[in-house]
Amino acid sequence: MPLASHAIEEPDYEVVRKLEQVEVRQYAPYVVAEVVLDASADEAGNQAFPILAGYIFGKNKGEKKFAMTAPVTQSAVPVKMAMTAPVTQAAVAGGMRVQFVLPKGVTLESAPQPLDPRVQLRLVQAAQWAVIRYSGTWSQSNYDEHLGLLKAALDKAGVATQGEPVLARYNAPFTPWFMRRNEVWLAVRQAP
Repeated sequence: MPLASHAIEEPDYEVVRKLEQVEVRQYAPYVVAEVVLDASADEAGNQAFPILAGYIFGKNKGEKKFAMTAPVTQSAVPVKMAMTAPVTQAAVAGGMRVQFVLPKGVTLESAPQPLDPRVQLRLVQAAQWAVIRYSGTWSQSNYDEHLGLLKAALDKAGVATQGEPVLARYNAPFTPWFMRRNEVWLAVRQAP
C-alpha cells in the first residue's frame, strides 16, 4: 500500500560540488528554534522534541503556529568552541543542541518569542556544508558508518571541515526505517 507523502519545507541550498556520495551545499541563511540539553545523543532528540514542538505549535507570545519543516538537526555542543561557525558552535558546557528550522520568511524580528526559556531563536548564517544522505534507523552505528564515509570522501578530495558533525532527520519517527531520509553534515572550512 503506497504511503501518502507531502512536501515539507526545507532551507534553501544549492549543490556546488559532488564527491562520490557526498554533496557540498551552499545554504542560504535561515532561522531556527533550538534547545541545548545535557543529554546523550540518543536521549536528546526525544527530550527536545516536545519542547520545540510546543514552540512551533503555539507556545509562544502571540500563540502563532508554524508548519512543520525539515530537517530536525542534532549536534554535540563542544565545551571549548567559539560561537563563530554556524549551527554547531556555542560556548556552553557541553550537551546536545537540537534545532527545528523555522519556515522561510520567518526572521528573528518576526518570530514570536518562546514562552519556554529553554527555547532560543537563532539566525544560521549562510554556509557551505558537506552532506551525506542515507536511509535506515537513527542508530549510533548507522550514524557512525555514514560519518566515516563522509570524512573519508572529504579527506580524499582535500576538503577541510570545522566544527561538530550534525545529524539531520527529515521524517517522523513513525516513518518506516527503510523510507527515512537521514543526513550527516560537516561545515566546510572557508579559506581566510
